[in-house]
Amino acid sequence: MEIKKFESISPVEKEKAPFVWAGANVYFLITDRFCNGKTDNDVNFERNLDTGSLRNFLGGDLKGITRKIKEGYFNDLGVNAIWFTPIVEQIHGTVDEGSGNTYGYHGYWAKDWSAIDPNFGTEADLEELVTVAHNHGIRLLMDVVINHTGPITEKDPVWPQDWVRTGPVCSYNNYENTTDCTLVANLPDVRTESNEDVELPDFLKEKWQNEGRLEQELKELDAFFERTGYPRSPKHHIVKWLTDYVREFGIDGFRVDTVKHVDEDVWAILRAEANYAFDQWKTQHPDKVLDDNDFFMVGEVYGYRISDGQWYDFGDKKVNYFDYGFNALINFQFKLDANGDYESIFSKNDFHLHHDLQGYTTMNYTSSHDDGDPFDRNRERPFNAATKLLLAPGVSQIYYGDETARSLWVDGAQGDANLRSFMNWGDVSGNPLIKNLFRHYSRLGQFRAKHPAVGAGAHKMLSASPYFFSRTYTTDDYTDTVLIGIDVPEGEKSFFVGNTFPDDTLLLEFYSHIPVVVKHKRIKFTTPHTVVLLAKEKPENI
Repeated sequence: MEIKKFESISPVEKEKAPFVWAGANVYFLITDRFCNGKTDNDVNFERNLDTGSLRNFLGGDLKGITRKIKEGYFNDLGVNAIWFTPIVEQIHGTVDEGSGNTYGYHGYWAKDWSAIDPNFGTEADLEELVTVAHNHGIRLLMDVVINHTGPITEKDPVWPQDWVRTGPVCSYNNYENTTDCTLVANLPDVRTESNEDVELPDFLKEKWQNEGRLEQELKELDAFFERTGYPRSPKHHIVKWLTDYVREFGIDGFRVDTVKHVDEDVWAILRAEANYAFDQWKTQHPDKVLDDNDFFMVGEVYGYRISDGQWYDFGDKKVNYFDYGFNALINFQFKLDANGDYESIFSKNDFHLHHDLQGYTTMNYTSSHDDGDPFDRNRERPFNAATKLLLAPGVSQIYYGDETARSLWVDGAQGDANLRSFMNWGDVSGNPLIKNLFRHYSRLGQFRAKHPAVGAGAHKMLSASPYFFSRTYTTDDYTDTVLIGIDVPEGEKSFFVGNTFPDDTLLLEFYSHIPVVVKHKRIKFTTPHTVVLLAKEKPENI
């Protein structure tokens, strides 16, 4: 039998296995730091002041993400969802945070939620991104912020007092001191607890007038409030603006920023309106609908741990954010758990996901954009990080450059800027060690994408030494089972599979792409690798 060489998933294969959000492989990127698709939008609004190191716009945009999808970069990695940082129009001015001037390159400093910042692209660019991503079997998670506006600068006036508060700064020692306050000084906090009608800020109406869209924006707001019956409060305006991106472009889900700093009722409103918008988009674009998955929401409740189950404890109050529209929360515990052995990590996640979190999930990560103490900060264990992340139960979140060992330390940079250098594209093809790391991410990621059991299935250890386990995911009309070994001997291998697969079942060992047949409840084969990824496969696919 001819053995095929290792190959990537092609777009036409994207739906052979059902897409399951609970087992998704998400790639998280800072829009401005990933790929510069067009250079003529690199400077806007006279954003040309000198800044601190890595605190200015560097040119990454929606076109760049689209280009890499077309090139097959994400399919090669087995990525089936992309989370990109906010793209709404940012403040035009700079803020000196003690490390030099800083622009809103990261996307979290909104000036106008109803517009895409030209540094990131245009509406046509976003529409193309969604279309191309969906054609490659990739969903899109858009990062959204409701908690705060951008800072106040000479170019960016403060929003009216009935829209925002400018103090006190949060002390984070109880519920009130986490929600009714500003995260830091000069970051106006939206009054999300308010249900009082507010007038649109004069600067926003003047902006829309100058852009020739005032009448259309007012008309849309009138229609929204007439349909919903909501008061014209700050939060309801922002919900309308954010869910427009779902209704108009088909965004598949939101990653929600600063969740615990906002009155939790807001998230139920956001989810309800996102559901409505997603259904509208599907109805209007039946030829572009990938499947019948619902809209997805994952929240950043800073400090949440999978062992907390469904509750986050403020000290004086506990909140179950899953009751307010979230399918998943980011698991801030995983980077710490990753220092343990495989079984302790996997069995812990499995227990919580199939008991107190039944029906929900968490998103695991080893590095991120604002975590100054990630797993493997010095990139000394990049292969180990990949194996633990991509084979752990739950949603996996690759941070851009994890797969290329992009440095998380930058000379001259301070604070979070160290974590946010431009993607090291030169290393992908020019460094043999990085090519091997990328190949490792690819094989694990593609196996995960082909088999929802990896992230969403029930975990069962079959052997401690060598470490060998099964995962099984079952619905009413679909079953997926995989067998995985980690740190197993190189060369000849033998595993007892028990009743996981009956005798004479043909399996594919995906990491080395060789056929394996079950005999007498065992499998025997030879590969040069210490990772094995096994699943049932049709003969024509081997």
